[in-house]
Amino acid sequence: MYDEKRSVNPDDADGNMIIEGENLETLKVLLSAYRERIKCIYIDPPYNTGKDFVYSDRWDESKEDYWEHIGITQDGVKVDTNTDSDGRYHSNWLNMMYPRLLLARQFLRDDGVIFISIDDNEVHHLRKLCDEVFGEENLLSELIWDIGSGTAAGHFTRSHEYITAYAKNKKALSNFEYKGEESKISERAIKKISKGNPASCITFPAGIEFEGTFAIFEGEIGQSEKVRIIDNKMIFKDGRLSEPVTLEAGWAMKNQILSWINGEETYDSKGQKVKRFYFDRKGRLQYEKERGFINPPSILRQVASTRKGSLEIEELFGQKMIEFPKPTDIIYLLVNYVSSENDIIMDFFAGSGTTGHAIIQKNYDEKTNRKFILVQIPELIDEKSEAYKAGYKKISDITIERNKRVIQKFEESEKQRNFDKAFKTGFKVCKLAKSNFPRVEFAPDPTKTEQENLALLDKYIQEKEAAFNTLFNEKDIFDEVLLKNGFMLNYRLEQIDGFTKNQVFRAKDDFKECLICMEKSIAKETLKELERYKEQTNFICLERSLDTTMKWNLKHLLGDKLIAL
Repeated sequence: MYDEKRSVNPDDADGNMIIEGENLETLKVLLSAYRERIKCIYIDPPYNTGKDFVYSDRWDESKEDYWEHIGITQDGVKVDTNTDSDGRYHSNWLNMMYPRLLLARQFLRDDGVIFISIDDNEVHHLRKLCDEVFGEENLLSELIWDIGSGTAAGHFTRSHEYITAYAKNKKALSNFEYKGEESKISERAIKKISKGNPASCITFPAGIEFEGTFAIFEGEIGQSEKVRIIDNKMIFKDGRLSEPVTLEAGWAMKNQILSWINGEETYDSKGQKVKRFYFDRKGRLQYEKERGFINPPSILRQVASTRKGSLEIEELFGQKMIEFPKPTDIIYLLVNYVSSENDIIMDFFAGSGTTGHAIIQKNYDEKTNRKFILVQIPELIDEKSEAYKAGYKKISDITIERNKRVIQKFEESEKQRNFDKAFKTGFKVCKLAKSNFPRVEFAPDPTKTEQENLALLDKYIQEKEAAFNTLFNEKDIFDEVLLKNGFMLNYRLEQIDGFTKNQVFRAKDDFKECLICMEKSIAKETLKELERYKEQTNFICLERSLDTTMKWNLKHLLGDKLIAL
């Protein structure tokens, strides 16, 4: 169910989704639309600490009891404890992970990759589980992440975590593009003025990065490679050029500078991508480019500490909100390895929303359009916590609010930089909800006659249809119907001209399209008007909107392209 109130810039979301719901049920709902569409999955599942284990799937209880059990409803909140004395200490956790990993594999593209953060407690069991689901031949690595400060763990201080990486099909996966510091080259963007390289002027916009924090330059900079400041002063504040400045120099790559200023992808004479231009501490223009492909190391050192994850949350909210959030840098790095423009990244243990934060940061830095799908169970927050006192009742509230604040932060930064091409992004929030098409639960009464049971059935159908019409929400109906028919949640809907009696829409996503009409009845005129589309696409409508004659006529006209629900 779409939650417009909590969505952020939904018109600019372009596939970014935060879904509030139990992840196993949510993944099942999403599968028909996103099967083999996801490039990268990152998950940080709850570590098996032996307590407070909310993902405990019980197949012998009703859905209502289940929601009570995992602590979503207000009354009768219960949290399962998975203690050592249980006798199923590891199997409880593995039983939770197994169905979710089976679904995860189906979401991945053939060249897709999954990264799973894990600690010592279950890493070996997780490897065996992933070998079964993904195949041991598709193991990419068991990355070791140096988390900085350690915690006491028996005889040693534990200062690392694991990130288990598997491909769906290792043979289909290209080498990773490593973008660590050693993969970058910084060079000066100016050289001596000469007949072959005469001086010329370039105006630099505000916002370009500076290696220092605050500085003012005026007159001329440099000795043999001089730069003259035309506008008297060049001022830097908070690590950026504070206002536009015109500089005269012998530029080493004038065309590339102008291209980069215009927001275009820029390459040097060797074909290496120019990542950015910036000013060093002496006010000289430098540029940074990529080397190309370097195999990344399996030990991740000096990437980020767990403390940084907490600091990022505190910076956004002004206080501590959640325990042990992952830092954005670690996910940013993994996304760097495997994804590119327009790829979809999924995280179905979203927690505080670090994956969304990292993708937004990545898109902001590189002006790309990667998309994220985050799923977070609406787990209740401890009433004694600072987050609860600040007004957040569920973990998913923090997931949403964090990414909202990240977007606002970058939008404000763009305004200060005053670039022509403003950074625009957003996300839509959806909640896992009951179907708009309820299951038939009518059962004949054996004590009544056949005629009496038929009368009861007729009454039951009328009541269900009345409830459907009363609760009818067009957006929710379209979402559910199209999702079940394989359309991604960022589908586009437009009404088609030329239909005189019914409103018929064209639904379209990046991969497919159809015609759809959700009205109570389909008119004869619509049947005739559909003739021009009979060879083009499917037509979806409600089963209840068709009488016997209309259903036969539509089937005769459209064949298998008719989908009546």
